[in-house]
Amino acid sequence: MTVTYSSKVANATFFGFHRLLLKWKGSIYKLLYREFIVFATLYTAISVLYRFFLTGSQKRFFEKLSIYCDRYAEQIPVTFVLGFYVTLVVNRWWNQFVNLPWPDRLMFLISSCVQGRDEYGRLLRRTLMRYVNLTSLLIFRSVSTAVYKRFPTMDHVV
Repeated sequence: MTVTYSSKVANATFFGFHRLLLKWKGSIYKLLYREFIVFATLYTAISVLYRFFLTGSQKRFFEKLSIYCDRYAEQIPVTFVLGFYVTLVVNRWWNQFVNLPWPDRLMFLISSCVQGRDEYGRLLRRTLMRYVNLTSLLIFRSVSTAVYKRFPTMDHVV
């Protein structure tokens, strides 16, 4: 879902920018804070356990276990997996961008195919482009909440 913060970003100060990050509904911080808290808690618990509660031989066993896990973690090419994931995300975004119904392409097609320099040809091209814009508006209204808020009813569309 797209969330617009243009007015808040324009008025944000340098030292007040962190408050703007916390207000974001679509923020990465609000998406990942639970996982970060779980990770920080587990890391702190393991660190306290290792430093204060394990004996010397238990520490050496823990170190050997972590080296063993690290060896098997190196066998999984993380850069390849991340590269594949990023490629997948970027390709998805690019396909959505390419498939947006741009009225410019259709306008060029209409202006080249509908002939006539008289009033009828001009009105026909204008009417066809109005229908194209209306179709785009109805599509964007069903997809985007910002467009739906701008045009909530058919009276607003008219």
